[in-house]
Amino acid sequence: MFDFQDVDKVFHDEPLFTKASFGIGAGEKCSLIGRNGTGKTTLFKLITKEEKPDAGVIIVPKGYTFGYLKQHMGFTQETVIEEAKLGLRLEDRAATYKIERLLFGLGFKKEDMDRPLSAFSGGFHLRINLAKVLVSEPDCLLLDEPTNFLDILAIRFLTRFLKEWQKECLIISHDREFLDAVCTHTLGVHRQKVYKVEGGTQKLFSLILEEEERHEKTRQGLEKKKAHAEAFVKRFGAKASKATQAESRKKMIAKMPVLEALAHLYHLDFNFNFKAFPGQKMVQADNLKFGFGEKLLINDFSLEVEKAERIAIIGKNGEGKSTLLRLLVGELKPASGGIKRSENMVIGYFGQSNIERLDPKMSVEEEISEANSALNRTQVRAICGQMCFPGDSALKKIAQLSGGERSRVLLGKILAKPCNLILLDEPTNHLDIESVEALLEAIENFSGSVVMITHSELILTRIPFTKLVVCRPGKQELFLGSYEEFLSKKGWEDEEKEGTLEKVGSEYHKEKEREKQKKLETARVKKEMERIEEELALLAKSIEQDTEALSLATQSKDGEAIKRLSKSLTEKNLQNDHLYQSLEKMYNEI
Repeated sequence: MFDFQDVDKVFHDEPLFTKASFGIGAGEKCSLIGRNGTGKTTLFKLITKEEKPDAGVIIVPKGYTFGYLKQHMGFTQETVIEEAKLGLRLEDRAATYKIERLLFGLGFKKEDMDRPLSAFSGGFHLRINLAKVLVSEPDCLLLDEPTNFLDILAIRFLTRFLKEWQKECLIISHDREFLDAVCTHTLGVHRQKVYKVEGGTQKLFSLILEEEERHEKTRQGLEKKKAHAEAFVKRFGAKASKATQAESRKKMIAKMPVLEALAHLYHLDFNFNFKAFPGQKMVQADNLKFGFGEKLLINDFSLEVEKAERIAIIGKNGEGKSTLLRLLVGELKPASGGIKRSENMVIGYFGQSNIERLDPKMSVEEEISEANSALNRTQVRAICGQMCFPGDSALKKIAQLSGGERSRVLLGKILAKPCNLILLDEPTNHLDIESVEALLEAIENFSGSVVMITHSELILTRIPFTKLVVCRPGKQELFLGSYEEFLSKKGWEDEEKEGTLEKVGSEYHKEKEREKQKKLETARVKKEMERIEEELALLAKSIEQDTEALSLATQSKDGEAIKRLSKSLTEKNLQNDHLYQSLEKMYNEI
């Protein structure tokens, strides 16, 4: 439904796209993947005309509309419902049920509708913006990291909603499982080119890998061929008997294409440094209670963390997941209960608040060095390189970094100090797909224990968790087993008192289908009304002609004509009455 044709875009003197050409067809749902900084969000801005291409054209049909979910959007209203209603079309502003269904599916409650926006976290602000975009019914959705800060239930709802979405959409996300579940096609930005394949993310990665291997083999073949030709010229160029052949080889060398070696792309590639732990029990938390104000988040909860365990903390947002992690690490103190930590335990902690505590005035190198003063500069620079900050890029200030880059700095700080227990609070937010994969491999290879908050069902099924802490309103439950076992034995359905999130999404789409059918029926009725009105106009003209003819027949006392015309007028007047009755009925239907 829209096309890029040979589009170039340069940003801060760095080319993002060179002759990018692709199109999005009717009903296509496309993932948009690529490393952080490759221009995915800029591509969205080109589509919406917030940015202009440096060359090439972007063709969008007249009247075609986009719904764009940005990471940061301002609010103008006081309450949740008033702000969310701004997403409705003007003719639907009174139909608040439409926006409420989406808000409920995304984790809001009925009592939240009239609460002030200031009472909600940034994650819930993103949900309001997402609901506004979805309910605006654009021709194409542009969603930039829509699953960031959504809990598992909200992600499942959004997945169901988008699978039933009948129009086009383009989604930037680091969550491969979400993208592959929703999308029909995959777009990828790599080395200033935009690739498109039908199918999932793995198909695109395979295509790029094959192309790079082919490029390198071709380059090496050309270099080898060129070297042989140059050796021949050097050896026989001065001999008269070989002069013609040598000259021919020179011309061949001049005509040979030059293929540059592909520039090295830095990958997040690391392993957490393990500090040996003698013993079995690392942390013992007994009968913990904790709350903010009158709201009790952690209620009489106990947990043991043992050597080499994998524990996941899951549940809806606002139910104490991060609070529990902060209690375990010692950032918060319980109102009652106790936590015993082994003196041999060394924690590596990735917390959302830790990212905010990075000093914007410090460089990447300085932040990582601060984590372990025993490291020399060469060792610090090595960690910077592992976190994709090679060379002078390690001197970048924190203030200059994106969310994904700051996450990598925090991972680097954990690397700087050997540990045996890693606590991770949604570490994949803002990381690109390649970085998420590297992080998962590091977790799999780590010999210590890991306690992790995540909303990614891909991570929950891939990492062999043996314990789950399931956070529910005002309480936490310990489930011994994997996430697959949790889904089969308990699942999330008991969270929904009035039906599952999938049902909410299904009902929304059923309502949309009913509205669509109403519009089609209304259009059909209006067309029929137009036909009847045209028939009435012709009939009125015919009645007028017969009335005039009857008047003349009466004057000339033409009995036969009088009889014929009287019968015709009676039939036509009956037909006229019948058509008017049909027209009145159709007006009532409309």
